[in-house]
Amino acid sequence: MSSKIILLVEDNPDDVMLILRALKASNIVGEVVVARDGAEALDYLFRTGAYAGRDTSVMPQVILLDLKLPKVDGLEVLRRLRADEQTKLLPVVVLTSSDEERDIIESYGLGANSYVRKPVAFTQFGEAVRQLGLYWLTLNQPPLGRNRAG
Repeated sequence: MSSKIILLVEDNPDDVMLILRALKASNIVGEVVVARDGAEALDYLFRTGAYAGRDTSVMPQVILLDLKLPKVDGLEVLRRLRADEQTKLLPVVVLTSSDEERDIIESYGLGANSYVRKPVAFTQFGEAVRQLGLYWLTLNQPPLGRNRAG
């Protein structure tokens, strides 16, 4: 069985810790790559910077993308992903604290597959991440030849 990879793009260390804990508890993910800003996420996906030479045949099954990020914001990351042939079909879940209608509309307009507002309560947050992982890594069927790790 191939390794299932999630690219987590999140700058808040507390949220990173919670998400990693929830995913580990669900036993459904092999690897989580954490990018702490939008520029690092783009470097990972497009094999630049610290990720130059990375094997691009191994792509994440899903990207969990915060919107409010340093360097390059989440909407610009999404815009660049959808503009590139190699990444345009990668599933992207916007996982953010924003409930601004314009962020929701723009995220979907740029091709987000889902928009999830981070719950404030610890247990609800963990459960939301667990459900996202279960859906995107076990139930969702990516296009053949795309989004498959390993």
